Amino acid sequence: MKCPRCRRGPMFTHSNPWNLKKVFSMPETCQECGQPYELEVGFWYGTGYVSYALSVALSVASFVAWYVLIGMSVQDNRFFWWLGLNAALLVMLQPWLMRLSRVIYLYFFVRYDPDYKNTQVKKFDYDSESYYRNKEQ
Repeated sequence: MKCPRCRRGPMFTHSNPWNLKKVFSMPETCQECGQPYELEVGFWYGTGYVSYALSVALSVASFVAWYVLIGMSVQDNRFFWWLGLNAALLVMLQPWLMRLSRVIYLYFFVRYDPDYKNTQVKKFDYDSESYYRNKEQ
């Protein structure tokens, strides 16, 4: 998962998403182009919607695969087996889904710039640095 602006710098400090203590460990800016990852205070709250959409898409895909390969019936417990399998799948993939949702959400706001060395980074009007600087004073 790389920076959306230069597609070179890593977005996360640790590549293993299942290291749960460091799942959200990110540098403040891209090491390659200097793009700040947190564009404003509370920027990452929107990733909840992206994560929800990814979870629903994964659930629908697993349901379709289960329906095609095994089938559904009201005569037995196949539906409940799918529910259990789907819940286990979502729990196991949750760290990866959370990281993927951050990447997708940032890609909504920061576009790829092939000439990133000669252009300025994307910033919002009210960035996190000035917010925290004002709180300390």
